[in-house]
Parts: sequence; C-alpha cells; structure tokens
Amino acid sequence: MAQFEDIVGQEHLIEYFKNVTNGGECAHGYIIEGEMRSGKEFIARVFSEALLCEGYGEKPCGKCQSCLQMENNAHPDFYSVTHDKPGSISVKDIREQIVQTVSTRPFKGRYKIYIVNEAEIMTEEAQNALLKTLEEPPEYVVIILLTTSKEKLLQTIQSRCVKLALKPVEKKVLKKYLMREYKIPDYKADIAVSFSQGNFGKAKMLIMNEDFDKMRTEAVSLLKHINEMDEPSIMEAINKIKEYKYDELDYLDIFSVWYRDVLLFKATNDVNDLVFKQEIQSIKAVAKRTSYEGIDDIVRALETAKIRIKAKANFETCMTLLLEVIKGND
Repeated sequence: MAQFEDIVGQEHLIEYFKNVTNGGECAHGYIIEGEMRSGKEFIARVFSEALLCEGYGEKPCGKCQSCLQMENNAHPDFYSVTHDKPGSISVKDIREQIVQTVSTRPFKGRYKIYIVNEAEIMTEEAQNALLKTLEEPPEYVVIILLTTSKEKLLQTIQSRCVKLALKPVEKKVLKKYLMREYKIPDYKADIAVSFSQGNFGKAKMLIMNEDFDKMRTEAVSLLKHINEMDEPSIMEAINKIKEYKYDELDYLDIFSVWYRDVLLFKATNDVNDLVFKQEIQSIKAVAKRTSYEGIDDIVRALETAKIRIKAKANFETCMTLLLEVIKGND
C-alpha cells in the first residue's frame, strides 16, 4: 500500500493532502497539473486511498477493508473514467461514468471519488456536462482531474476546482532516490536526472528500460564521429532511431545534453558537473574545435528541430537539417 511518504519531491502537495485527510476541508473538485509521467495518477491514488481509509491514525493505514479494496482495485466508491476513442473523452463517457452515477450515495464511507486522467482531452461538450455536476455536487462527491495543461480546461471548470501543480523534483533529491531504490552507479543516476528534467516518472522509466541506454550510446556515437561519416552512414543512423520505443524528442534531448556538456566544459574546463563524464576525451575534443558561436548555432538548430517535430514535420528531414548544422560547426 502506497503512502504519502512514497511521493518524491512534492512536499507542498503532501502537506496539503495530509491536512485534508486529517480533518481539513475537502473540495468537490481538484485539478492536478503536471507533465506526462510526472506521477499525477500515483499522487491522486494515494490521496483517494487516504480519503477512503477507515482506519485510525496515519492515513492510508493499509490495513482496513477500504485500503485492501483499493489495493486490489475493487473499491466500490472509487471510479477511474475510461474512454474508447483515442485522444478524446466524449460527452457520452462523462455522462455515463460520472453524471448518471453521482446521485447514488457511497456504498461504504464518506466519499465517492472520480478520477479523470488526461482531462485536457475532454471535448467541450464533455466539459460542459461535467461542469453541471461541479456546480451542484452532492456533498460526498470528489472529482479529481489530472492534466498536463489546466489551460485546456474551461475557465468555469477551473474556477470550481482547487488547482494543484507538481513541481520538478530537485536534482539531488531525485538522484538520491534513484541510487537508493535501484542500486545504480552515480553516472547512470546523473544521466537519468538530466534527461528527466525533474520528471519523476520519466527518470524511473529511463533507469528501467535498456533501450534508452542503447539509444543514448548510438546518439553519442553519432555525435562523436559525425565528421568522419558520409551521407549514407548518417541516414542509416537516423533511420535506426525508429527501432526504439521512445519519443523522437527524447533522442534530441540526448543531443541537447551533449552540447550542454561541451559548452560547460569549454567555459569552465571542469569535469565535475558534466553528465557524460565517461566521454570526457570526446567532450574535450569537441569543445576545443567548436567555437562558442558554433555551439550557439547548434543549440538554436536543436530547438528549431524540436519545434518542427512537435508540429508533426517529417522526422528524417528535421534530422538531416539539424545534422548539417552540427557537421558545419563541429
């Protein structure tokens, strides 16, 4: 059974939720905002378990019938809204799973809890249907909306909910957790922390997935040897990226961290704060032969490539243009 203490780096949320579950006022609507994989679902789940807990003392107790039912995904007063259509939560989903069921009182305790993940993909009709419930909610209903962007929710919904936001986890806190829980070496924790940018779930995923290590190794190899590679070899490297089950932007993040290290070493001649410490000889070589203006050009080209890829531009074309800039300045 998860506890509030299992939530890493979000002390402001822990304090708030503990206050509510220890007798403070519980709202009928919550919006929890955070990046993908940042832990929103886990946090909402622990809060729900604490609200539904029937035990005494610290909640959730993990021992009462309610906690055991939550652990087994069998609690009658806990609902997670689902949707069949990819990328959209329809008015039918909201009506059938929330609006038409809220009038039934809780089976066991004080609350009846609904969690809507990816709330930002609710259609406008779905949001308006939910708004009617939020405007006049039964006293026992708690609706928790999880979103990557609260701005995609109607202002009228936002005004009727308590808005909470996840913060990036501090680097030292995240690194310490990863090394303790996964027994990984210092350098591997540094890499996961740098690429996750304080995103707890993403850091865990990077640690646990061997594909990331392979992708990182190949991306670094491309950057190290790009001046020695001909066009067919470069295209082969680009095409190989598709073999990995990662977002294309994750691949570009590796490039960004590499050139961040190059710039940092060029400016300070210090190895200690580098992410790719094990590649120090290559970092030194690139830093020596690349001007500050050249690094700046590459960083701008990286940001342009990311913007284009987010806009669904052709990946191969974006990468070809980027690598031309890198090769011209490296």
